[in-house]
Amino acid sequence: MADRVTSSTARFGLTESRAEAELRAAGLWDDHGPVVEHELILTALSRSPDPDLALRGLARIREADEPGWATLRSALVSNRRLRGRMISVLGGSSTLADLLVAHPGEWRRLSGEGVPASDYAKTLLRMVEAAADGIATKRGTEAVKALRFGYRGLLLELAADDLGHLVEPALPAPAYEDVASRLSDLAEAALRAALAVAWAENGGLASQDKTRLAVIAMGKCGGHELNYVSDVDVVFAAEDDLSLATRVASAMMRTAHEACFEVDANLRPEGRNGALVRTVDGHLAYYKRWARTWEFQALLKARPVAGDAELGRAYIDAVAPLVWNAANRDNFVVDVQAMRRRVEDHVPSELLERELKLGRGGLRDIEFAVQLLQLVHGRTDETLRIGSTVDALAALAAGGYVGRTDGAELAESYRFLRTLEHRLQLQRLRRTHLFPADDDTADLRWLARATGIGPDRGKSEAQVLLAEFRRRANRIRRLHEKLFYRPLLEAVSRVPTGSLRLTADQAEARLAALGYTSPQGALKHIEALTSGVSRRAAIQTALLPVLLDLLAETADPDGGLLAYRRVSEALASTPWYLRVLRDEGAVAERLAFLLGTSRLVPDLVVRAPEVLRLLADPKDLTLRDPAEVAASLRNVVKRHSYLGNAVTAARSLRRHELARVACADLLGFMDVLSVCSALSSVWGAVLQAALHAVDRSEAVAAGGNLARIAVIGMGRLGGAELGYGSDADVMFVCEAAQGVSDTDALKYATRVATTVRRLLGSPSQDPPLQVDVDLRPEGRQGPIVRTLESYRAYYAQWSEVWESQALLRARPIAGDEELGARFVELIDPIRYPDGGLTDDAVREIRRIKARVDTERLPRGADPTSHTKLGRGGLADVEWTLQLVQLRHAHEFPALRTTSTIKGLAAAVAAGLLSAEDSAELTQSWLLATRVRNAITLVRGKSTDQLPTQGRELLAVVSALGPDTPGGLADPGEFLDYYRRTTRRAHSVIERVFYDE
Repeated sequence: MADRVTSSTARFGLTESRAEAELRAAGLWDDHGPVVEHELILTALSRSPDPDLALRGLARIREADEPGWATLRSALVSNRRLRGRMISVLGGSSTLADLLVAHPGEWRRLSGEGVPASDYAKTLLRMVEAAADGIATKRGTEAVKALRFGYRGLLLELAADDLGHLVEPALPAPAYEDVASRLSDLAEAALRAALAVAWAENGGLASQDKTRLAVIAMGKCGGHELNYVSDVDVVFAAEDDLSLATRVASAMMRTAHEACFEVDANLRPEGRNGALVRTVDGHLAYYKRWARTWEFQALLKARPVAGDAELGRAYIDAVAPLVWNAANRDNFVVDVQAMRRRVEDHVPSELLERELKLGRGGLRDIEFAVQLLQLVHGRTDETLRIGSTVDALAALAAGGYVGRTDGAELAESYRFLRTLEHRLQLQRLRRTHLFPADDDTADLRWLARATGIGPDRGKSEAQVLLAEFRRRANRIRRLHEKLFYRPLLEAVSRVPTGSLRLTADQAEARLAALGYTSPQGALKHIEALTSGVSRRAAIQTALLPVLLDLLAETADPDGGLLAYRRVSEALASTPWYLRVLRDEGAVAERLAFLLGTSRLVPDLVVRAPEVLRLLADPKDLTLRDPAEVAASLRNVVKRHSYLGNAVTAARSLRRHELARVACADLLGFMDVLSVCSALSSVWGAVLQAALHAVDRSEAVAAGGNLARIAVIGMGRLGGAELGYGSDADVMFVCEAAQGVSDTDALKYATRVATTVRRLLGSPSQDPPLQVDVDLRPEGRQGPIVRTLESYRAYYAQWSEVWESQALLRARPIAGDEELGARFVELIDPIRYPDGGLTDDAVREIRRIKARVDTERLPRGADPTSHTKLGRGGLADVEWTLQLVQLRHAHEFPALRTTSTIKGLAAAVAAGLLSAEDSAELTQSWLLATRVRNAITLVRGKSTDQLPTQGRELLAVVSALGPDTPGGLADPGEFLDYYRRTTRRAHSVIERVFYDE
């Protein structure tokens, strides 16, 4: 019998064990099951969002008013309107159920038509006993209680209208716009009533004669699209006695907060740090001089809602021209992009897919894009000057700025998400925007039923809702593609259409607003890429909207688009190029960033297109063994008998590796030391391959190898610290072959070395490969190649202290390994002198450095931001370490390293540097190295000067990646950080380098 009863209650969606007992107590159930005359109530319960919650609410109401239960039960049977509205509220909102329990007679207001929105203000003013002059009789706690009761009662009616059709389908289902508008009207009415109380608490009618105060609604309330639970954003404008106006405004905010909702005035000038109340002229002065673009974006929805109506209109009339000229501001794009980043950064990554408001494909995506289009095109089209998002979308579609179908679909998606948001907030009258987790079946089922979604084609309500939510979110994620870029393609392709009517001027305005400084040029690139009827043009037409969006987020959208056109034209005959971009989303995204950030990468990619395939997987970009690279170079070179072809092949592989490393570096997949090591390894492999090819050619001509040759890396090459624009500092050492005189061996080796330098440094489309031999004995006056014994003799008799310093980073990198090892054995006593340096030698090094500091810095260079020779830059740090090495490496073997970073660590271990000083020097050296590399990547040519303003500085900061040193993405803040870091290092250098 128990099983039969349980099954019967379950038929009405009631699953809790106490359901039957509560039904019996309510007189809705007897021993035979449902009481027939009350089955309408049970059926209504079954249709509510949560039947168990609705039944529990009925039970609580009955218990609170047992004598009145029979009357209510009878009314629920006879009055369809009451039945649908009341039971839907009980199953949809536990908080509104609490209201009905606390005030048993309140259910009667659900049986009639209720208070129309036009009478909300009159109703709430009556609750606080406000007179015609706008001054309330009730004050303080009494006023708050009365206003809260009146507000909640009207909210109850509104929610009942919103949900009633779920339980009784014959009841009208209000549109989202109607509900949002009524919520806004209710908030407006509450603000007026709270203001009436505030005036009463601050002098009443006499005070109104001393000051004028207008309340301007912003945000969703201003746009007539408020949520059930939301802050109400406002700003205040006043005239005359601002102190009094401020007290009244504060009292209004406090009363409204205690009775109804939070009133947020942080959108005012200067935010929470600014004055709460300003004059209209005060607002204008701020907006004209200090306001950021997002503040004008916020003003799009501004409208006066309470207080002095004439003053409110004056405020709107004054700020409107500024709003509709915001898109002309120099910082428009930067501010818009910063706003987008802030929105995304507010959401924890694990909730990004569930956040209705701020998540990907959420409400803010639509609102943001609609507002941006309004700001761009509303300058000349007054029909776009609308506060409501849905209405603005309709106006954009009607004006041809958005496709009609796209506009309609986005509006529908917006309504859908806002409805979900309303239902989630109604449940407990709490502010939330979080969609239930995929595995939270109970909450998904409740939300689906509360939204009117039922099972479909074998799928449960929860599954249908989840699928629909994902479909809508994915649709919105392509928001910018649809709203911004598709019309641009239509504008230049001359395809007749009835739904997209952007003129060339309008297309240019849109591109300018998105960060393209040369909109005409951008349109020409778009036209060139999409013209014609080829398959290639069709794929480009599909790709470009996404790429234009991605490029707009980079430091140089114009340069990026030009580079994309160059790459696309150069690879037009490469069959896989566009297919990879189309099918591999990560490749397109990464390529757009690379092209919009670096001038070097496009030049490399055009001649090394195979690197594009590596963009799909970071491992392909980074997991390349240097020994494997060197072996590949040697094998390729060996296959070419003609010397010119062999060296060209070596340069080609170097180009590929340079492109690979540059891409990995810019995308943040390699750290700075790995980048420097990889670049140095590539240089060494190229020198090895070129030396082998030339040696082989010369040997054929000379009838055999006349000499063994070793290439000694110096400077950054020797330290494995090369940057993208670094030359290769080397010395050549030779040794005569068996039976060959030193003279003949030197002539032979010199021909080889000279040919290697000439072939590698000859002009080409690749970055130059300059082999610099100026660090050899006697500098430019000395022979390019010496024998091992000649080096021994020179260093024994003529060597100066600067040459010992230069030898600190000498190491064999190519050629005969055994000869290279003996050269190292030869120079060790010279660079690590027994007993360290004499006092005279120390003074000489300091003298030379002082001369370098004053003479070698280029004219006009900024010493605070020159990465190589500036204060705290690379040379500063390296000279300091090298002096320590020359003085102490004989005593501490760990100092005998060519690496700057390892040397600094060894100096700490030896007690020659404090850990703090070493940390400052290491941080400065790594920062300067990263920045120097980034500058070369951005500019496409070698330079040591960090830009101090403009797009180039922005590009350098962007090139440093998401883990920008100091975590600073703002160019100005990063520049300050760079100068601060190098300044601290320089103070250490001054103390350590000149310490006696």
